Amino acid sequence: MTTNGWLQIFLFYSIILVATKPIGLYMARVFEGERTWLDPILCPIERLIYKLTGVDATEEMPWTVYGMAMLAFSLVSMLVLYLIERTQAWLPWNPQHLPNVPAALALNTAASFTTNTNWQAYTPETTMSYLTQMAGLAYHNFTSAALGMAVALVLIRGISRREHKTLGNFWVDMTRATLWVLLPGALVLALALVSQGVIQNFRPYDTAKLVQPQPATQTTPAITTQTIAQGPVASQEAIKELGTNGGGFFNANSAHPFENPTPLTNFLEMLAIFLIPAGFTATLGRLTGSPRHGWAVFAAMAVLFFAGLTTAYWAESQPNPLLHTVDQRASKLQAGGNMEGKEVRFGIVNSALFATVTTDTSCGAVNSMHDSFMPLGGLVPLTNMLLGEVIFGGVGAGLYGMVIFVVLAVFIAGLMVGRTPEYLGKKIESYDVKMAMLYILIFPLIILSFAAASVLLPNLGLSSLNNAGPHGLSEILYAYTSATGNNGSAFAGLNANTNWYNLTLAFAMLAGRFLMIVPVLAIAGNLAGKRYTPPSVGTFPVTTPLFTVLLVGVILIVGALTFFPVLSLGPVLEHLLLRAGHSF
Repeated sequence: MTTNGWLQIFLFYSIILVATKPIGLYMARVFEGERTWLDPILCPIERLIYKLTGVDATEEMPWTVYGMAMLAFSLVSMLVLYLIERTQAWLPWNPQHLPNVPAALALNTAASFTTNTNWQAYTPETTMSYLTQMAGLAYHNFTSAALGMAVALVLIRGISRREHKTLGNFWVDMTRATLWVLLPGALVLALALVSQGVIQNFRPYDTAKLVQPQPATQTTPAITTQTIAQGPVASQEAIKELGTNGGGFFNANSAHPFENPTPLTNFLEMLAIFLIPAGFTATLGRLTGSPRHGWAVFAAMAVLFFAGLTTAYWAESQPNPLLHTVDQRASKLQAGGNMEGKEVRFGIVNSALFATVTTDTSCGAVNSMHDSFMPLGGLVPLTNMLLGEVIFGGVGAGLYGMVIFVVLAVFIAGLMVGRTPEYLGKKIESYDVKMAMLYILIFPLIILSFAAASVLLPNLGLSSLNNAGPHGLSEILYAYTSATGNNGSAFAGLNANTNWYNLTLAFAMLAGRFLMIVPVLAIAGNLAGKRYTPPSVGTFPVTTPLFTVLLVGVILIVGALTFFPVLSLGPVLEHLLLRAGHSF
């Protein structure tokens, strides 16, 4: 850990802190239909879209209709992506003549990108054509992100509205999220990435002669050339980060020099991942009429962010106790920390920061190999996801996940003082708590059930592992956590392109997205129909440092303690065994 490293971290956080309010207020104006500087360009496009699709922009929906529209849209989008994958060999923009994607893998990928997970159980540059990458995957990068933003807006409206039965229009929210927020941001970021060397073209792959050809062996022929993959990378890279999607154009993701060539592009990508999720806390404050509450929620996210980052940075700055350097006098521990699986151009601090940022949000982009982190370093991204992806979280998804914990925190505070809990003028009653607990319980049920089944089925779950012992358990746990949390990053070391993992992870991604959204919409609909209750002496304030402390405590108790036993058998045990001289 160095002074220079901490300066980079605080520079990153300072920019996020400064940008949170203007981005949040801009999104509030967009979704409330107020005038913005982009209106002269985008309003005619918006009206044309509604005219072509037959949408009545003035018609609002109750939460049940809103939810049905969301599910129907997602189902149709998923089927379209599946068909594109299964027929890509006969479609245009396939200069490498890649074959159709196998059925189980196509289903897994369609579920992955529909749910904003972007889990990739394949090598993109040898599996997906340019058309599939753009019309299929990049399209879902926009729509899945817009859907998360729409659900967050529904919950905010439920909190702010009084005695209402409707919560907005799904099609309007999706359109405005895409046109006013995601498209402009992705365009600016893509141009910035291209200026730094991220490629954007439609050329067939190039072939280059190796400077040092590899001689033939008894099992492999001589290797004299290398295929250099390329394509429309910058456009997909921009929305992958801004929409907290994470799916890479290349298998190496943001460690690939064509996706992330310089420290500046690395910095811009991390900023893009955090901007919208952080801005949503200001949107919450503005639309509920309590800006201080928005900042209290932001503060809780920031506390958890720095706790995880400090742990990861410290762990990766330590030398591997099993690696020594030998000089003429003595054997010494390796200097410089753990650089295994990291790019030299990013170093330890930007690898630890990127890993924390991408797992604090539901973004699966990686610029280093999490599987190669020290056990406690790998514990951080895993724990970030196990907390429910609420430390800023995905675009929209992080906020509505955090508000669920807010409901629980307010309920617990109400029990402490012996009165009906209130949240920004709305009484929190049994229905709200039941829906919140349903949301909370779905998450560990899916993760732990599938992880346990994989461990107990050696021919299905264990046959794909490259590592045994606690590290192998961490790889399985990470896969199902990433899928259910709609993150998409991987510990690697696990071949997930099997029928068992393709199908179970697809189910985990769909359940982790849509089964958890339904309780959120139900809470929003119930809150919107309630009367406003003025605050009194017994009302627990949700704008103070005490509330932030309570909220962090609830997240840690409900999230971390649920998974403490399996974490103890995974990364914690691996850390202790590593200190004793064992590796896996």
